[in-house]
Amino acid sequence: MSTFLLEIVTPDRVVYSEQVNGVTVRGVEGELGILPGHIPFVTPLQIAPVYVKIGNNRQPFAVQGGFIEVRKEKVVILAESAEKADEIDLERAEAAKERALTRLNARGRQDEIDHRRAELALQRAMNRIKISGNTKH
Repeated sequence: MSTFLLEIVTPDRVVYSEQVNGVTVRGVEGELGILPGHIPFVTPLQIAPVYVKIGNNRQPFAVQGGFIEVRKEKVVILAESAEKADEIDLERAEAAKERALTRLNARGRQDEIDHRRAELALQRAMNRIKISGNTKH
C-alpha cells in the first residue's frame, strides 16, 4: 500500500511525523481527502478534526486552524495548535466551552471582536471534545 510522509507542526513542536496512507482535513472549501500521489496545493484549514489513516486504523487530531501543504511525497499541516486524543484535557475543554457559551449569551456592551473570539473559542473547545472521544456534545 502506498504511503507518504505526514507532518503536523505547530509553533511549539512537531506533533506528528509518520508515513501514512491518507489524511482527511476540513479546508475552507470543505472536506479534503489526501491520498498518495495527490496533486500539490496549499489551502487554509478550518478548526476541525484531522483524521490520519494508517492501514485500517484512523487516528484523530484536534487541529485548530492553520494550513495544509500537499507536496509530491510529503504533506505538511502547519497548525496554530494540534493535539492527539490522549493529550486532550476533557475537563479543561468542557470549561472552555462553558466560558465561550457564557460570553456568547451575554448581551449588552459586547463588541464584535469579543463575540468573534468567543465563537472561535467555542469551536476550539468543541473540536477538542469531539476528538477526545466524548461525542455526546
